[in-house]
Amino acid sequence: CRQALRSAPGPEVDFARAEREYQLYVGVLRGKLGLQVLELPADESLPDCVFVEDVAVVCEETALLTRPGAPSRRKEVEAMKRVLGSLNLNIVEMVDENATLDGGDVLFTGREFFVGLSRRTNQRGAEILADTFKDYAVSTVPVHDSLHLKSFCSMAGPNLIAIGSSEAAQKALKTMQQMSDHRYDKLTVPDDAAANCIYLNIPSKGHVLLHRAPEEYPESAKVFEKLKDHMLIPIANTELEKVDGSLTCCSVLINKTSEL
Repeated sequence: CRQALRSAPGPEVDFARAEREYQLYVGVLRGKLGLQVLELPADESLPDCVFVEDVAVVCEETALLTRPGAPSRRKEVEAMKRVLGSLNLNIVEMVDENATLDGGDVLFTGREFFVGLSRRTNQRGAEILADTFKDYAVSTVPVHDSLHLKSFCSMAGPNLIAIGSSEAAQKALKTMQQMSDHRYDKLTVPDDAAANCIYLNIPSKGHVLLHRAPEEYPESAKVFEKLKDHMLIPIANTELEKVDGSLTCCSVLINKTSEL
């Protein structure tokens, strides 16, 4: 925990509690929602490896292995490459040494990509993503006051962007709206961190949303409760948040049937 990257000093991570919260997260995906979950082995030499989202962007049958912006995280890609290769996805590797891309900066709306240009992701990384997923428009969004684009936004439904209330979050949303030909609905929550949620469309369950727990962000939880068509599942993320982790960070969602 002490070696994990963090954008600002803060309280120590309670490792036992972090493990409990993580097991609950995995348990919801596997047990409650019936998804197949493939867990990568922990690597004690890579303290940030729990945040698997940053090292791969998967869309349809193609997986782009990223080149994380933090040099200490680049070896994380090796384990992800092995796992995604076993799923028979088309693997594209980002080998350009001038490129950096963290998956936390990539918002896929279902019809286009928005890529945050942040301390971890640069223009060249965004260009390689655009070259990889040629069927989709790719727009870049400057990210100044947060680690990643998805530190303050995510998809909360098929056409619904959850967005934080901060000036930086609202400015980024305005940029996305200007860049897109499509008009998205928005769900504004008081807390930027709570705007990172996980939306799933599961045939047997319908619209499912994993969002931050009411004990963490009570006012934001009330906003999510207005989504009457969704199965809402609150998930606590108090410990990983201390090292800049969000709900989407801990999984890569792959839309295919596979016998694992």
